Amino acid sequence: MIGIAALWIGVLLLGGALALDRVLVNSVESNFDNQLNYVLTAMIASAEVAPDGEVRFSRPLGDQRFMEPNSGFYWQIRGRDYPDYPSRSLWDRTLPVDVNKTYLTPHFSDVDSFQGATLRMVERTIILPDSDVRWNFAVAQSTETVKADIKRLRSTLLISFAILGIGLVVMAALQTLYGLWPLRSVRQSIAEMRSGRKSRITDSFPEEVMPMVGELNALLDHNERQAEEARRHAGNLAHALKTPLTVVMNAATAKSPDLDQVVMRESTTMRRQVDHHLARARAVGRRGHAHSRAPVWDSLESVERAVGRLYDHVRLDVTGAKDAIVACERQDLDEMIGNLVENAAKYGGGSVFVTVEEKDDRVEIQVEDDGMGIPEVERERIFARGARLDTGKPGTGLGLAIVRDVAEIYEGGITLEESEDLGGLLARLWLPKAAV
Repeated sequence: MIGIAALWIGVLLLGGALALDRVLVNSVESNFDNQLNYVLTAMIASAEVAPDGEVRFSRPLGDQRFMEPNSGFYWQIRGRDYPDYPSRSLWDRTLPVDVNKTYLTPHFSDVDSFQGATLRMVERTIILPDSDVRWNFAVAQSTETVKADIKRLRSTLLISFAILGIGLVVMAALQTLYGLWPLRSVRQSIAEMRSGRKSRITDSFPEEVMPMVGELNALLDHNERQAEEARRHAGNLAHALKTPLTVVMNAATAKSPDLDQVVMRESTTMRRQVDHHLARARAVGRRGHAHSRAPVWDSLESVERAVGRLYDHVRLDVTGAKDAIVACERQDLDEMIGNLVENAAKYGGGSVFVTVEEKDDRVEIQVEDDGMGIPEVERERIFARGARLDTGKPGTGLGLAIVRDVAEIYEGGITLEESEDLGGLLARLWLPKAAV
């Protein structure tokens, strides 16, 4: 950041210095030319033709340098067939005035052929009263003075812009270091949290840094909740498996005659618990993905094909919003919809109706069947792990429990109602709508 600021400041100052240099140099040179033109106008105003036909001044020019030899300030008048009329400062030299050229307006030129110096010369051709001769008036001045002025000007510009550039770079560096200094404190706080000396970033920071600190603390809270859920699931699973394992070990130790039946029964219980906790753990692990998106219709089509192969006598109708997308992992959505549709096909009378609706910030999936339904007093108990109302059909009793747990992980939910159209059970699953 400091390097980029220094480079940009240098580019801007260089461009500004070049532009200002050009303006000031043009101003100095223009002022120099105006002074020459002023003297030339004064010469023409003072000039007159003497009786002998030569040019004379009615009043002397005021600048003393015209009287000093080689002073660097000269004038000269030249007419065809007439001798030159020069200033005393020219001494024995002459200006390169060409009588064959006519300049009706002031004409400026640089003279390099003059001995000892470079001159800036202005010329103009004039016909004086009482004379038919074209007189060429010329005023010239050494450019050493204007060059010295320009040199001093550029030196002042260079020093001023160098000091300004250094000051701006130092200020940008200090501003950058001061602005980013709180991040060093944040890094130190994170290091202290990693070493166990702190659990959160509690220091006070500038307003621009506090949103990042808040997000870091929120991320820590989220990770702690996930870790706590993982520990709780591990504890629950260990507790759930402890009793069946104890029963199996006691039966094996006592050499129980029905050991095989005990092992099968308790193994089924353990498998049910493992399936449940694995499904919940997978959902919890994937919940942190803020970009999770799953098209509802794709999951319904996949479930429809699977259920159609298992229950070929069941008619499954799907309707509703085909472009609905929920904030959920596709695998978890398939599992929830699959459990609901499979239960409806298994316990229904042969017809299953699925409706997808978008309501505000959530998507609602309604699964209806034409079976016997579930009494209202039993609808809450059926969500318990292993609860089954119809034990005559195969299953573990975990379907609805898994659906509710996974839906709640994604901040959704499920309720059981009576279907008004088919007369059986209506399972109403809702999940948050995915952000556009």
